[in-house]
Amino acid sequence: MATRIDLHAHTTASDGTCTPPELVRAAVEAKLDVLAITDHDTTAGWAAATAALPAGLTLVRGAELSCRWYGGQPSIPLHLLGYLFDPDEPELAAELARVRQARTVRGERTVALLRADGIDVSWPDIQARAAGGTVGRPHIAQALIRAGLVRTTTEAFAPRWLGERYRLPKDDIDVFHAVRLIRAAGGVAVFAHPRASRRGRIVPDSLIAELAVAGLAGLEADHQDHSPAERVHVRALAAELGLLVTGSSDFHGTHKTVALGAHTTAPEAYQRIVAAAGAATPVVSG
Repeated sequence: MATRIDLHAHTTASDGTCTPPELVRAAVEAKLDVLAITDHDTTAGWAAATAALPAGLTLVRGAELSCRWYGGQPSIPLHLLGYLFDPDEPELAAELARVRQARTVRGERTVALLRADGIDVSWPDIQARAAGGTVGRPHIAQALIRAGLVRTTTEAFAPRWLGERYRLPKDDIDVFHAVRLIRAAGGVAVFAHPRASRRGRIVPDSLIAELAVAGLAGLEADHQDHSPAERVHVRALAAELGLLVTGSSDFHGTHKTVALGAHTTAPEAYQRIVAAAGAATPVVSG
């Protein structure tokens, strides 16, 4: 049987709905062999996921970093997946803490805007339901669902709501700085869903070429937000630049409809990630 590898999944440590132990158990149920935990700007779920790791599953510890490219006007947000880095590297840890705080500030300001328009959502309630996890827009989307204003997270992310009218920027990490930070911490950087035009503006291929020179290791091609043509484009660009290619579910539990393991990474690409990492290695269960 082919090895099944999913390198992009979220827990309640950020904006997923599965706790870290629930996520690793779900990975076994999805018949995965390797799973990466990649919560937004945090490593808070690592310890619990490792402690609960079921037999037969390998855990890759990582994070999804909130980044921004400032070479265009306006600047463009993007995400980097960092794998197998040292969470105690001081500069990277400080940047992740700063971005988490920026997420909190953005969330509170977003709720204030909604309340100013007479929309009955509560910041203390949203924080309580996040249960210590990094508050993201999906948490606010759930509040809109509970208020009966939208039916799904997708509807909440429409322009009328969090997609545009109530969407606020946050203080992200310069993408070149983020690549350097991940590498300095012994990690491997992969550009998450780089061609997902349905999410909004995308960066030019020329930027990805510059990032490859700066140390970017790979591109996520097989993703729910990439059309078939976009996947082909990403694979061709990766081949041109000598980058590895991943496929992942970007699983968020019930916040999204995509299933864990819906898209997977080839074993060869996974081995390239492991080989490129510093001292950290995947956690292999007994």
